[in-house]
Amino acid sequence: MAAQSSQWTLSSFLAGDAQAAAVLLPFFLLSLRIAVVLAMTPVLYAMPIPNRVRALVVLSLAAVLSLALPMDGAGVRTDAGGILQAAFIEMALGATLALGVLVAFAAFSVAGNLLDVQIGFGIAQVFDPVSNRASPLLVSAFNYAAVVVFFLVDGHHALLRALAYSLEVFPLGAPWSLASAAGPVFKHVSALFMLGFALAAPVVFCILLVELALGVVSRNLPQINMLVLGIPTKIVVGLAVLSLWFAGMGGAMNRVYASIYGMWEGVFLTASPAARFDAKPAAPLRAEGVR
Repeated sequence: MAAQSSQWTLSSFLAGDAQAAAVLLPFFLLSLRIAVVLAMTPVLYAMPIPNRVRALVVLSLAAVLSLALPMDGAGVRTDAGGILQAAFIEMALGATLALGVLVAFAAFSVAGNLLDVQIGFGIAQVFDPVSNRASPLLVSAFNYAAVVVFFLVDGHHALLRALAYSLEVFPLGAPWSLASAAGPVFKHVSALFMLGFALAAPVVFCILLVELALGVVSRNLPQINMLVLGIPTKIVVGLAVLSLWFAGMGGAMNRVYASIYGMWEGVFLTASPAARFDAKPAAPLRAEGVR
């Protein structure tokens, strides 16, 4: 009797209490989806927030969404195997969605690395909030700017709306096609380098002109030490052009942010367990300032 009474599990509790299953199971699965998305993206971990506060944010979002949106765990088996399977499904979906945000922010790192090499800041190392490690100077500057601008253009609100919309497209615990999601993911990753170069292209072009001019000077005045002259010249020109380009970088940055929701839209269209969609299924993903 004692051994039988001690064998209490979550699955036996949910199986014996339908009301608890209707409340706790959707909340648990939704918390997993949100936690994986936020844990893998720079939106939350780029800021020095205690882990308890991050956990509270995840639980609060899960509670709000579970109350605001009609959902249930009726399609999920309440035995241990069914709950474990649904948990892995939610974590895989969360990781796929988080990859869209992570790759988009990686475009800023690509741009920063490209400029660090061209200007000569590759040796300088400062703390990078996105990768949580020391990175070259301009990589950290681009990543800081990316996170700040993301919040300024209400990208976090669009992210929350997209998470809420994912509950309509991907019911909690429902199987979905990971192979079908590979197409939008690979397309998004392939656009990473193009977007990164678009962020740095004007500065790189000006640095190439400076190097061309230094080559002409070196050809006609070989007695001048081009190493001593070239490094400070490229730094001054690079920072001057970069300061001007930052003011007009909004269009390129919005393209990077919009690529997140474009990738999510592709995943929603191709990998959803539902076969029928509206004509514009990703309309809730749009936000003011993010085009």
